[in-house]
Amino acid sequence: MTIQKAALPAREKAYEYLRNAVLSDRISPGVRLTEEHLARDIGISRTPVREALQRLASEGLIKPLGTRGFIVSQDTREEVEELFEIRAVLEGYALRVICERITDDVFGQLEDVIVEAERALDAGSLDEVFALNTRFHDTLHGLIADRHRLYDQMVTMRKYVLRYRQGTIHTPDGGRRTLDGHRKILLALRLRDADLCERIMREHIRVSERDALQFLFDGSEEA
Repeated sequence: MTIQKAALPAREKAYEYLRNAVLSDRISPGVRLTEEHLARDIGISRTPVREALQRLASEGLIKPLGTRGFIVSQDTREEVEELFEIRAVLEGYALRVICERITDDVFGQLEDVIVEAERALDAGSLDEVFALNTRFHDTLHGLIADRHRLYDQMVTMRKYVLRYRQGTIHTPDGGRRTLDGHRKILLALRLRDADLCERIMREHIRVSERDALQFLFDGSEEA
């Protein structure tokens, strides 16, 4: 007998659709959101859309307008810095835990990802480099999926941060820095040094932060 997975309630469907659209930049900062248009696009009634919009506003992804509707938030430099700092703390601690759990099989998977990413970077396939960056971190995070609070917070923070990272990884220099960081992470894990793992991961996130801030603000603030 085949057990079918229950469909998401309408409010969850609306929330997931809108949240993913905002975090992936399918809906860009500054775009105005209204219940009527979104309900029509998603194919559901306005009530679950309204609930989803209010939930996203409470998370800071969108802001209510003085008139009807909401607008997709554009984080300030300070807010982006805060996101990366929170991620650095979470990921650094997570790698301490991973250091005690990682197996030879996972080491092999991570090495394969790095080799594939090197080839993709040399070939100029930056979309593939971005996908392999995601796979590298997904592989690590899979080792702490049972630590539900840590895992859930870390995955959520990654989604927030990747909203600002896609543009920087999609450059040869950004891709190279990401790949170099992954090599350092793998070396620290092989040494089974928890303090080093946390320090290396925090530095990896700080490099990502510098790239993101330069991409988002430094190039445009003086223009």
